[in-house]
Amino acid sequence: MENSQLQSQPPEPLAAAKFIKVIGRGKDGARSMNREDACLLYGAMLDGRVSDLELGAILLSMRIKGESIAEIAGFLDASEASFAPLSAPVDAQYAPIVIPSYNGARHMANLTPLLAILLARAGAPVLMHGVLTDPGRVTSAEIFAALGMPLATSVEQAEAQFAQQEPVFMAIDVLAPKMARLLAMRRILGVRNSTHTLVKIMQPFRQPALRLSSYTHPEYLEMLSTYFTTAAPVERGDIFLMRGTEGETVANARRPQQIDWLHQGRRSTLVEKQLAADVTPELPAERDADTTAHWIKRVLAGEVAVPEPIAEQLAHCLQVARAVRQRQT
Repeated sequence: MENSQLQSQPPEPLAAAKFIKVIGRGKDGARSMNREDACLLYGAMLDGRVSDLELGAILLSMRIKGESIAEIAGFLDASEASFAPLSAPVDAQYAPIVIPSYNGARHMANLTPLLAILLARAGAPVLMHGVLTDPGRVTSAEIFAALGMPLATSVEQAEAQFAQQEPVFMAIDVLAPKMARLLAMRRILGVRNSTHTLVKIMQPFRQPALRLSSYTHPEYLEMLSTYFTTAAPVERGDIFLMRGTEGETVANARRPQQIDWLHQGRRSTLVEKQLAADVTPELPAERDADTTAHWIKRVLAGEVAVPEPIAEQLAHCLQVARAVRQRQT
């Protein structure tokens, strides 16, 4: 009886006022938390130990102030400790490749699923994670469904799909449900919060991985580059950082963007920004899921060429994922 009563007790709340005093004084007056405090606060937010009133104050304060390197590092420490990590096959020739997909398509077809499928076909364990639906956008999950590809509903299912060399899509609600709750606050508050950055840079595997990460605002390029070269644990793997294609981490088939490789505390440029692709590729006529899925099937059948920028991104991903894997042996 006593044990059941202890188990049913709600988690002890965290008094967040002392943190709000630091971050909540506006763009010019606010200060940043250190990594330890940021980890403590974000962990409490994930665990539901912060009241709704304080949570709203924290999310809006961080939205106005912007995240520091130490805060991103602490938030990510708490985030990655909040869910069960995945394991890639031990005999894989490539390190796992992580593809966040949270933006979908608004104006042009979302080709992120094509990149994931091509990587998996080449033998790389591929995890794509994101939202299932987003009003006004076509998500990668919807394209996976149109392709008849199952979405992973558990860690065990995901790992079984890795073993079959199938690309894995996990909804954020399945992969990291505590983060999904904070991500959903956008619907209530009307603006994005730090979780939208964290889901695009987190590393869900036990072993080193290659993360494909994108940014939508230019100021995030330098902030994330500095984080990955000075504060991120190098043993967690490498990162490709690029301006998103409508927010997605796939190369723009029409106008290739710069891709930076962040590794071992260094930053290298793999692909230079270009004005337009050398050859105008054949692309889906519409952006809806069914049309995009049909076009992807034609590419996989060899009827349509892989757009050159995506083929180049694919080659770089495989080369670096193999190198990351070889560091473990």
